[in-house]
Amino acid sequence: MKLRVGAALFGLGVLLLVFAAGLPFYVAPAVTKLPYDLEPTTSVAEAKGAKFLQIKSEAGGVSIDVPQADLVSSIEVIPQPEDTKDRLPKELTGDGVIWNVFQTVKRSDNQDVISQYSTELALYRISGAAAPWDEQWLNESGAQQTPVGNVRYSGQIYKFPFGTGKRDYQVFDRDLKKTAPARFTGTEKIKGVETYRFEQRIENEPLNTPEDSIKTLLGKFAPGATTGQIVYSNTRTLWVDPVTGAYIKVREQQYKELRPDTGAPTVLLDADFNYNDDTISRSIETVQDNRFKIGLISVWGPIIAGVLGLIALIAGVWLVTRPKGDGSARHRADAPSSDPTPTRVDQEPVGGPLDDEIPPASTNWRSDDVPAQRSGAGEVERR
Repeated sequence: MKLRVGAALFGLGVLLLVFAAGLPFYVAPAVTKLPYDLEPTTSVAEAKGAKFLQIKSEAGGVSIDVPQADLVSSIEVIPQPEDTKDRLPKELTGDGVIWNVFQTVKRSDNQDVISQYSTELALYRISGAAAPWDEQWLNESGAQQTPVGNVRYSGQIYKFPFGTGKRDYQVFDRDLKKTAPARFTGTEKIKGVETYRFEQRIENEPLNTPEDSIKTLLGKFAPGATTGQIVYSNTRTLWVDPVTGAYIKVREQQYKELRPDTGAPTVLLDADFNYNDDTISRSIETVQDNRFKIGLISVWGPIIAGVLGLIALIAGVWLVTRPKGDGSARHRADAPSSDPTPTRVDQEPVGGPLDDEIPPASTNWRSDDVPAQRSGAGEVERR
């Protein structure tokens, strides 16, 4: 029985050690990737007292104005597991995912829609960067049909890599339709969670705007001008979880200005968007949960399995190699150690019923002899 238990413990120990060694190399990489069945997420940013271009269709025409009010921007990310399985090219199989993303900017006071867009793109599961895919598209006008392949995404867009480093990254800007560097500027704790802070500065970049849109704006704000352009600036600050690459907090200080060839420029957008507190709290909760899972599999799981494996291995070896004890050794172990007096079987037989110790019947008494009676007073004992 002892040998069977020892062998079982030895085998369990070997199995646990193999399991501990395999966790970081085979299991951990599976959890440091974007899952196919990721739950949809919504991020909300608010801009207080923003100035913005508002174009409204009214009876008899279109009104164009630059009012001032609070704005709310909502970005919804919806992963597409079925499309990922069926539509990605072979070179992205297992390495990419397809996401649909929708953004809507509304006024807080009357819920008027100020701008919106929808897009479909492919992302690498580990780096989170945009993957080359011919079927990606971007719809900024609300058209019913969008030309497939009308945008070429690259760089980071909606998240950073798992294991984000303290270095610069290329981040895609939707207005410019290209990437610009986001510089690593330090670490910062947000509600107890350490983040890496990155800053992307875009300054006075002319936007590729349709000519008819420029003419419409010039007719409203610079009637004497014949040409013009919209210039765009943005300071984008990203607080990123270095373990998962998820955005914990985002701030965008956006500025757009119409610059005609004659006349004064007109501000079309001046807004400071910041994640609201609810979005930050939910981001932190998700990050902490994912950090725990990654840490359990990458660090604590191997340590615990390794320690238990060593204990089981040592216990198994000890049980198998432990020497067997004989019966006399067990009897001696059971005898009281505090009484040094030797037992009767260790002494020479002694005679007489008057001794302190009753001798064994087999030594002093015989069943076929009758003991002589004691002599009376004054009598001599006959032998």
